[in-house]
Amino acid sequence: MKAKATKKPTKATKKPTKAATKPKPVARRKAAASAKPVDKLLRLIVQALDAKKAEDLRVLDVSRLSSITDYLVLATGSSEPHLRALRIELERVLDEQKARILSVDTTQGSGWTVVDAFDVMVHIFTPENRNKYRMELLWRDATELTSTKFLKN
Repeated sequence: MKAKATKKPTKATKKPTKAATKPKPVARRKAAASAKPVDKLLRLIVQALDAKKAEDLRVLDVSRLSSITDYLVLATGSSEPHLRALRIELERVLDEQKARILSVDTTQGSGWTVVDAFDVMVHIFTPENRNKYRMELLWRDATELTSTKFLKN
């Protein structure tokens, strides 16, 4: 008579222990550590424009509405030389942050300067052109972020 062979349970067929089935706790990040780089860039852009006396600063979140950018920053300069000074300061900040500048559109005497930094597009107008083009109305479905939020450290 042959003895019946019994199978021993292998590691794969063993029931997992209670400790093995418990989910591991997820590490929580600090709010500052999880801030997006674009948030820092927006803050620096708004602070730079404010320091150079740009008026009527507005930040619009257009990420749900636009396929080309996430944020629009709108500002008013008092004159063509002021627009130039604002653009130069803006380019300096973007260069320091190693932000990618896709294009700068400025035509002497146009009263409107556009700096496209991929995630953020900045429009700087003379008062006449700000009233004429009324970008806030064009993007009225966007979420406006308070610029004072960006002026705080």
